[in-house]
Amino acid sequence: MNKNKNYNGWELVFFDNAQNFRDYQWSLFGQYIKKNILEVGPGNCVFLKKYHQISKKIYLMEPSSKIRKKLKKKTKNLKKVKLLKDYGISKYDTIIYLDVIEHISDDKKEIFKAYKRLKKNGYLVISVPAFQYLYTDYDRKIGHYRRYDKSSFKIIFKKLKLKNYKMTYFDSIGYALILLSKYLAVSNKVNFQGSVRLWNFLIPISKILDIFLSPFIGKSLMVIIKKN
Repeated sequence: MNKNKNYNGWELVFFDNAQNFRDYQWSLFGQYIKKNILEVGPGNCVFLKKYHQISKKIYLMEPSSKIRKKLKKKTKNLKKVKLLKDYGISKYDTIIYLDVIEHISDDKKEIFKAYKRLKKNGYLVISVPAFQYLYTDYDRKIGHYRRYDKSSFKIIFKKLKLKNYKMTYFDSIGYALILLSKYLAVSNKVNFQGSVRLWNFLIPISKILDIFLSPFIGKSLMVIIKKN
């Protein structure tokens, strides 16, 4: 994994507190959490309590030494949890990348590596920011190489010969807010915390709109791959 090891995740605290969004995100992938799981680049691991209720063993692989130290304190009394620096030789029932793949330069190699580490009938869960035309200076500053759409993943899956997958866009309100801020050239630095709070407050509306719009647009893209 070639994610920047010096990445400090300054923005994570704001998004971790966006409970409406996190609940929505969990509703899209929580059913795929199984006995032995690995989350890659977990940051503050906002879903740790949920993992702990479901899983037999939880592996967290975090390349940032600064974030890993925080995780060590957070998980020191949790026997189910093990911190990793690399995949090792283990295989997992579920591997999770939540807003991580976009930080990795060779995304195809990373996805293939993760797929190889899945057990039979295991799941690879990937959530990424959607649509390259929404790429802003904020993406660049926090180390995003790119944003994604369904076609970009289909190209990767074709090269890797992966066929058993499903994809869905989500958070149409977030999509509209980013598009509007980009059109109006609004700086990401202007009341960032307040912007995140407003967006999170509007997530319930997003969930309703997504019933109709998720085949076409969304701030994010959820990808679920099953290993045959």
